[in-house]
Amino acid sequence: MNALQGSGAWFDDVRVGDSFTSAVTITETHIVLGAGLIGDFNPHHMNAEFAKTTRFGTPILHGMITSSIMGAAVGMYFHGTAVAYLEHHARFLAPVRAGDTVTTTWTVTETIPKPRHGGGIVVLAATASNQAPPRWPDYRRCRPAESR
Repeated sequence: MNALQGSGAWFDDVRVGDSFTSAVTITETHIVLGAGLIGDFNPHHMNAEFAKTTRFGTPILHGMITSSIMGAAVGMYFHGTAVAYLEHHARFLAPVRAGDTVTTTWTVTETIPKPRHGGGIVVLAATASNQAPPRWPDYRRCRPAESR
């Protein structure tokens, strides 16, 4: 059973090649609450009239909020078992707009045992896309999980 349905994965249960997927449909509420949460009220996000004059054509979701939505699946997959979030790197290839369904697929690319700490580091890579190709962003994150 995957953690999105109720059970967090432990380091000893994770194998290279394992993957999990989540999907969230973005609304204007995500954009507005995201602006308030991180304090970024740039008109690219908050001003529909201004956004019409940009290459995006509509308000777009903040990159930090996109990263958070993608990363939420990792937190759920390892819920109750992870000790720390170590790092992430993201490359955004296209904007995220209200109405997009962001589907993220995470794949385990490496496991690094840390026996002294009773677990290890799980290295993950992810791709995300909306309802129409191309895929975006290219995302990599490390996340440790304890062993039982």
